[in-house]
Amino acid sequence: MKKIKNGLMIIGVVAIAGLGIQAVSSIQTEGSNAISTTKEENDKATKDYNVYALSLPENINFAGEAVPVENPDIHERMDRELLVNTYWQSNGLLLIKRAHKYFPIIEPILKKNGIPDDFKYLAIAESGLTQIVSPAGATGFWQLMEATAEEHGLEVNDNVDERYHIEKATQAACEYLQESKERFGSWTLAAAAYNAGNYGISKQQERQDVNDYYDLLLGEETGRYVFRILALKEILSNPEKYGFNFEEKHLYQPISTQNVEVDTAVTDFARFAKDFGINYKILKIHNPWLREAHLNNKSRKLYEIKIPEKGVYTYQP
Repeated sequence: MKKIKNGLMIIGVVAIAGLGIQAVSSIQTEGSNAISTTKEENDKATKDYNVYALSLPENINFAGEAVPVENPDIHERMDRELLVNTYWQSNGLLLIKRAHKYFPIIEPILKKNGIPDDFKYLAIAESGLTQIVSPAGATGFWQLMEATAEEHGLEVNDNVDERYHIEKATQAACEYLQESKERFGSWTLAAAAYNAGNYGISKQQERQDVNDYYDLLLGEETGRYVFRILALKEILSNPEKYGFNFEEKHLYQPISTQNVEVDTAVTDFARFAKDFGINYKILKIHNPWLREAHLNNKSRKLYEIKIPEKGVYTYQP
Protein backbone atom coordinates (compact mmCIF):
# COMPACT_ATOMS: atom_id res chain seq x y z
CA MET A 1 0.00 0.00 0.00
CA LYS A 2 1.43 3.33 -1.09
CA LYS A 3 2.49 5.64 1.76
CA ILE A 4 1.42 9.28 1.76
CA LYS A 5 3.75 12.10 2.93
CA ASN A 6 3.51 12.87 6.69
CA GLY A 7 2.07 9.43 7.29
CA LEU A 8 -1.48 10.40 6.30
CA MET A 9 -3.50 7.77 4.51
CA ILE A 10 -6.96 7.94 2.99
CA ILE A 11 -8.79 4.84 1.95
CA GLY A 12 -11.90 5.47 -0.20
CA VAL A 13 -14.31 2.85 -1.26
CA VAL A 14 -16.84 3.81 -3.91
CA ALA A 15 -19.42 1.41 -5.25
CA ILE A 16 -21.67 2.50 -8.09
CA ALA A 17 -24.39 0.21 -9.45
CA GLY A 18 -26.62 1.14 -12.41
CA LEU A 19 -27.98 4.64 -12.02
CA GLY A 20 -27.87 4.75 -8.20
CA ILE A 21 -24.90 5.57 -5.98
CA GLN A 22 -24.94 2.87 -3.33
CA ALA A 23 -22.37 4.06 -0.81
CA VAL A 24 -19.39 6.29 -0.24
CA SER A 25 -17.28 5.83 2.87
CA SER A 26 -14.05 7.40 4.00
CA ILE A 27 -11.52 6.76 6.76
CA GLN A 28 -9.91 9.99 7.90
CA THR A 29 -6.63 10.66 9.67
CA GLU A 30 -5.36 13.89 11.17
CA GLY A 31 -4.94 16.69 8.59
CA SER A 32 -7.54 15.39 6.07
CA ASN A 33 -11.05 16.69 5.44
CA ALA A 34 -13.94 14.67 6.82
CA ILE A 35 -16.15 12.94 4.24
CA SER A 36 -19.23 11.05 5.36
CA THR A 37 -22.38 9.89 3.60
CA THR A 38 -25.42 8.97 5.64
CA LYS A 39 -28.27 6.81 4.40
CA GLU A 40 -30.49 9.89 4.27
CA GLU A 41 -27.97 11.74 2.08
CA ASN A 42 -27.63 8.72 -0.19
CA ASP A 43 -31.39 8.41 -0.55
CA LYS A 44 -31.61 12.10 -1.45
CA ALA A 45 -28.89 11.71 -4.09
CA THR A 46 -30.61 8.77 -5.76
CA LYS A 47 -34.24 9.86 -5.63
CA ASP A 48 -34.12 11.36 -9.12
CA TYR A 49 -32.64 8.23 -10.68
CA ASN A 50 -35.66 5.97 -10.53
CA VAL A 51 -36.39 3.88 -13.59
CA TYR A 52 -39.98 2.89 -14.28
CA ALA A 53 -41.63 0.27 -16.43
CA LEU A 54 -43.80 1.81 -19.13
CA SER A 55 -47.38 1.03 -20.02
CA LEU A 56 -47.98 0.65 -23.72
CA PRO A 57 -50.34 3.27 -25.14
CA GLU A 58 -53.75 2.13 -26.31
CA ASN A 59 -54.69 1.82 -29.97
CA ILE A 60 -51.16 1.89 -31.36
CA ASN A 61 -51.12 2.24 -35.13
CA PHE A 62 -48.74 2.97 -37.95
CA ALA A 63 -50.20 5.08 -40.76
CA GLY A 64 -53.65 4.07 -39.56
CA GLU A 65 -52.83 0.34 -39.55
CA ALA A 66 -53.40 -1.26 -36.13
CA VAL A 67 -50.54 -2.86 -34.20
CA PRO A 68 -51.71 -6.15 -32.57
CA VAL A 69 -50.13 -5.57 -29.14
CA GLU A 70 -52.50 -8.12 -27.61
CA ASN A 71 -50.15 -10.68 -29.19
CA PRO A 72 -47.48 -11.46 -26.52
CA ASP A 73 -44.63 -11.38 -29.05
CA ILE A 74 -45.74 -8.03 -30.47
CA HIS A 75 -46.28 -6.63 -26.97
CA GLU A 76 -42.74 -7.51 -25.88
CA ARG A 77 -41.12 -6.16 -29.04
CA MET A 78 -43.01 -2.87 -28.74
CA ASP A 79 -42.17 -2.65 -25.06
CA ARG A 80 -38.48 -3.14 -25.79
CA GLU A 81 -38.26 -0.28 -28.28
CA LEU A 82 -40.30 2.06 -26.11
CA LEU A 83 -38.00 1.40 -23.14
CA VAL A 84 -34.76 1.63 -25.11
CA ASN A 85 -35.70 4.91 -26.77
CA THR A 86 -37.27 6.48 -23.67
CA TYR A 87 -34.25 5.87 -21.48
CA TRP A 88 -31.69 6.93 -24.09
CA GLN A 89 -32.42 10.44 -22.88
CA SER A 90 -29.66 12.42 -24.55
CA ASN A 91 -30.47 10.96 -27.94
CA GLY A 92 -34.18 11.54 -27.39
CA LEU A 93 -33.66 15.23 -26.67
CA LEU A 94 -31.48 15.63 -29.74
CA LEU A 95 -34.15 14.00 -31.92
CA ILE A 96 -36.83 16.31 -30.50
CA LYS A 97 -34.65 19.35 -31.20
CA ARG A 98 -33.80 18.28 -34.75
CA ALA A 99 -37.39 17.31 -35.55
CA HIS A 100 -38.50 20.85 -34.78
CA LYS A 101 -36.03 22.10 -37.39
CA TYR A 102 -36.51 19.54 -40.15
CA PHE A 103 -40.08 18.22 -39.91
CA PRO A 104 -41.44 21.44 -41.48
CA ILE A 105 -39.36 20.58 -44.56
CA ILE A 106 -40.30 16.89 -44.70
CA GLU A 107 -44.00 17.02 -43.81
CA PRO A 108 -45.33 18.96 -46.85
CA ILE A 109 -43.39 16.71 -49.26
CA LEU A 110 -44.90 13.60 -47.69
CA LYS A 111 -48.35 15.16 -47.89
CA LYS A 112 -47.92 16.21 -51.52
CA ASN A 113 -47.05 12.64 -52.45
CA GLY A 114 -49.85 11.01 -50.47
CA ILE A 115 -47.46 9.41 -47.98
CA PRO A 116 -48.80 9.20 -44.41
CA ASP A 117 -47.27 11.67 -41.97
CA ASP A 118 -45.98 8.80 -39.79
CA PHE A 119 -43.19 8.22 -42.30
CA LYS A 120 -41.34 11.27 -41.01
CA TYR A 121 -40.42 9.04 -38.06
CA LEU A 122 -38.91 6.56 -40.51
CA ALA A 123 -36.39 9.25 -41.45
CA ILE A 124 -35.50 9.54 -37.77
CA ALA A 125 -35.08 5.77 -37.47
CA GLU A 126 -32.86 5.78 -40.54
CA SER A 127 -30.50 8.65 -39.74
CA GLY A 128 -31.50 10.57 -36.62
CA LEU A 129 -32.05 13.47 -39.06
CA THR A 130 -28.33 13.73 -39.75
CA GLN A 131 -26.41 13.45 -43.01
CA ILE A 132 -24.77 10.14 -42.21
CA VAL A 133 -23.26 7.48 -44.47
CA SER A 134 -23.75 3.82 -43.53
CA PRO A 135 -21.01 1.17 -43.90
CA ALA A 136 -22.95 -0.09 -46.95
CA GLY A 137 -22.91 3.37 -48.52
CA ALA A 138 -26.51 4.42 -47.80
CA THR A 139 -26.45 8.19 -47.52
CA GLY A 140 -28.34 11.15 -46.10
CA PHE A 141 -31.49 11.61 -44.04
CA TRP A 142 -33.28 8.84 -45.94
CA GLN A 143 -30.25 6.54 -46.28
CA LEU A 144 -30.58 6.05 -50.01
CA MET A 145 -28.27 3.72 -51.87
CA GLU A 146 -26.71 5.14 -55.02
CA ALA A 147 -28.65 2.91 -57.43
CA THR A 148 -31.99 3.66 -55.75
CA ALA A 149 -31.27 7.39 -55.75
CA GLU A 150 -30.42 7.41 -59.45
CA GLU A 151 -33.52 5.35 -60.29
CA HIS A 152 -35.55 8.17 -58.77
CA GLY A 153 -33.83 10.99 -60.59
CA LEU A 154 -31.14 12.09 -58.14
CA GLU A 155 -27.69 13.08 -59.35
CA VAL A 156 -24.92 11.15 -57.62
CA ASN A 157 -21.24 11.70 -58.41
CA ASP A 158 -18.09 13.11 -56.84
CA ASN A 159 -19.14 16.68 -57.62
CA VAL A 160 -22.85 16.56 -56.69
CA ASP A 161 -24.69 14.05 -54.50
CA GLU A 162 -28.36 14.88 -54.16
CA ARG A 163 -28.91 12.22 -51.52
CA TYR A 164 -27.72 15.00 -49.20
CA HIS A 165 -30.39 17.36 -50.58
CA ILE A 166 -33.20 17.10 -48.02
CA GLU A 167 -36.07 18.05 -50.31
CA LYS A 168 -34.95 15.97 -53.29
CA ALA A 169 -34.05 12.96 -51.16
CA THR A 170 -37.43 13.13 -49.42
CA GLN A 171 -39.14 13.15 -52.82
CA ALA A 172 -37.14 10.10 -53.90
CA ALA A 173 -38.01 8.28 -50.68
CA CYS A 174 -41.70 9.08 -51.24
CA GLU A 175 -41.58 7.52 -54.70
CA TYR A 176 -39.93 4.38 -53.36
CA LEU A 177 -42.47 4.09 -50.54
CA GLN A 178 -45.37 4.55 -52.94
CA GLU A 179 -44.02 1.73 -55.12
CA SER A 180 -43.74 -0.52 -52.05
CA LYS A 181 -47.28 0.31 -50.94
CA GLU A 182 -48.63 -0.59 -54.38
CA ARG A 183 -46.71 -3.86 -54.27
CA PHE A 184 -47.67 -4.99 -50.76
CA GLY A 185 -50.95 -3.16 -50.12
CA SER A 186 -49.78 -2.12 -46.65
CA TRP A 187 -47.96 0.94 -45.33
CA THR A 188 -46.46 -1.18 -42.54
CA LEU A 189 -44.94 -3.58 -45.06
CA ALA A 190 -43.81 -0.60 -47.15
CA ALA A 191 -41.92 0.68 -44.10
CA ALA A 192 -40.37 -2.74 -43.49
CA ALA A 193 -39.40 -2.97 -47.15
CA TYR A 194 -37.61 0.37 -46.87
CA ASN A 195 -35.21 -1.45 -44.55
CA ALA A 196 -35.10 -4.94 -46.05
CA GLY A 197 -35.88 -4.11 -49.69
CA ASN A 198 -38.97 -5.05 -51.66
CA TYR A 199 -37.39 -8.29 -52.80
CA GLY A 200 -36.35 -9.21 -49.26
CA ILE A 201 -39.88 -8.82 -47.90
CA SER A 202 -41.45 -10.63 -50.85
CA LYS A 203 -39.02 -13.51 -50.46
CA GLN A 204 -39.89 -13.94 -46.78
CA GLN A 205 -43.63 -13.71 -47.45
CA GLU A 206 -43.35 -16.50 -50.00
CA ARG A 207 -41.05 -18.60 -47.84
CA GLN A 208 -43.22 -18.34 -44.72
CA ASP A 209 -46.59 -18.26 -46.54
CA VAL A 210 -47.84 -15.18 -44.65
CA ASN A 211 -48.55 -11.63 -45.75
CA ASP A 212 -48.78 -9.50 -42.62
CA TYR A 213 -45.62 -7.83 -41.24
CA TYR A 214 -46.52 -8.90 -37.71
CA ASP A 215 -46.71 -12.56 -38.78
CA LEU A 216 -43.29 -12.58 -40.45
CA LEU A 217 -40.14 -13.90 -38.79
CA LEU A 218 -37.48 -11.45 -39.91
CA GLY A 219 -33.87 -10.72 -39.07
CA GLU A 220 -32.93 -8.68 -36.03
CA GLU A 221 -32.71 -5.33 -37.81
CA THR A 222 -35.92 -5.50 -39.85
CA GLY A 223 -37.72 -7.29 -37.01
CA ARG A 224 -37.11 -4.27 -34.77
CA TYR A 225 -37.41 -1.62 -37.46
CA VAL A 226 -41.14 -0.84 -37.47
CA PHE A 227 -41.31 -1.03 -33.68
CA ARG A 228 -38.53 1.51 -33.39
CA ILE A 229 -40.45 3.85 -35.72
CA LEU A 230 -43.57 3.34 -33.58
CA ALA A 231 -41.63 4.08 -30.38
CA LEU A 232 -40.14 7.25 -31.87
CA LYS A 233 -43.59 8.36 -33.00
CA GLU A 234 -45.02 7.81 -29.51
CA ILE A 235 -42.19 9.57 -27.68
CA LEU A 236 -41.88 12.57 -30.00
CA SER A 237 -45.66 13.00 -30.03
CA ASN A 238 -45.84 12.91 -26.23
CA PRO A 239 -42.42 14.01 -24.93
CA GLU A 240 -43.53 15.19 -21.48
CA LYS A 241 -45.30 11.87 -20.87
CA TYR A 242 -41.91 10.16 -21.23
CA GLY A 243 -39.96 12.61 -19.10
CA PHE A 244 -38.52 14.93 -21.74
CA ASN A 245 -38.62 18.50 -20.45
CA PHE A 246 -37.67 21.48 -22.57
CA GLU A 247 -38.74 24.95 -23.63
CA GLU A 248 -39.21 26.42 -27.08
CA LYS A 249 -35.85 28.19 -26.81
CA HIS A 250 -34.07 24.83 -26.50
CA LEU A 251 -35.32 23.56 -29.88
CA TYR A 252 -33.33 23.93 -33.09
CA GLN A 253 -35.01 26.48 -35.32
CA PRO A 254 -35.58 26.35 -39.08
CA ILE A 255 -33.40 28.86 -40.89
CA SER A 256 -34.90 30.96 -43.66
CA THR A 257 -33.05 30.80 -46.96
CA GLN A 258 -33.36 32.13 -50.47
CA ASN A 259 -32.54 30.18 -53.62
CA VAL A 260 -29.87 31.38 -56.00
CA GLU A 261 -30.06 29.82 -59.46
CA VAL A 262 -26.82 28.71 -61.06
CA ASP A 263 -26.58 27.23 -64.57
CA THR A 264 -22.84 27.60 -65.10
CA ALA A 265 -19.70 26.17 -63.57
CA VAL A 266 -18.53 27.61 -60.25
CA THR A 267 -14.76 27.55 -59.88
CA ASP A 268 -14.49 28.56 -56.22
CA PHE A 269 -17.36 28.19 -53.74
CA ALA A 270 -15.39 29.99 -51.04
CA ARG A 271 -15.38 33.15 -53.19
CA PHE A 272 -18.99 32.46 -54.26
CA ALA A 273 -20.03 32.35 -50.59
CA LYS A 274 -18.29 35.63 -49.77
CA ASP A 275 -20.20 37.32 -52.57
CA PHE A 276 -23.38 36.54 -50.60
CA GLY A 277 -22.02 37.65 -47.22
CA ILE A 278 -21.37 34.16 -45.79
CA ASN A 279 -18.41 31.82 -45.64
CA TYR A 280 -17.75 28.42 -47.22
CA LYS A 281 -18.73 26.53 -44.08
CA ILE A 282 -22.18 28.14 -43.96
CA LEU A 283 -22.67 27.53 -47.68
CA LYS A 284 -21.92 23.81 -47.20
CA ILE A 285 -24.17 23.53 -44.12
CA HIS A 286 -27.15 24.61 -46.23
CA ASN A 287 -26.05 22.80 -49.39
CA PRO A 288 -24.40 19.54 -48.29
CA TRP A 289 -25.17 18.04 -51.71
CA LEU A 290 -22.31 20.17 -53.13
CA ARG A 291 -19.53 17.69 -52.50
CA GLU A 292 -16.53 19.65 -53.76
CA ALA A 293 -15.25 23.21 -53.53
CA HIS A 294 -16.29 23.82 -57.14
CA LEU A 295 -19.12 22.91 -59.51
CA ASN A 296 -18.24 21.39 -62.89
CA ASN A 297 -21.67 21.70 -64.53
CA LYS A 298 -20.51 20.98 -68.09
CA SER A 299 -24.13 20.27 -69.07
CA ARG A 300 -25.27 23.75 -67.93
CA LYS A 301 -27.85 22.18 -65.60
CA LEU A 302 -29.90 24.58 -63.48
CA TYR A 303 -29.15 24.23 -59.77
CA GLU A 304 -30.70 26.09 -56.86
CA ILE A 305 -28.24 26.95 -54.11
CA LYS A 306 -29.61 27.93 -50.71
CA ILE A 307 -28.32 31.16 -49.19
CA PRO A 308 -29.40 32.09 -45.62
CA GLU A 309 -31.44 35.25 -45.29
CA LYS A 310 -29.44 38.30 -44.27
CA GLY A 311 -28.89 38.63 -40.55
CA VAL A 312 -28.96 34.91 -39.76
CA TYR A 313 -25.19 34.69 -40.06
CA THR A 314 -22.74 37.56 -40.20
CA TYR A 315 -19.57 36.82 -42.11
CA GLN A 316 -16.40 38.55 -40.95
CA PRO A 317 -13.83 38.54 -43.79
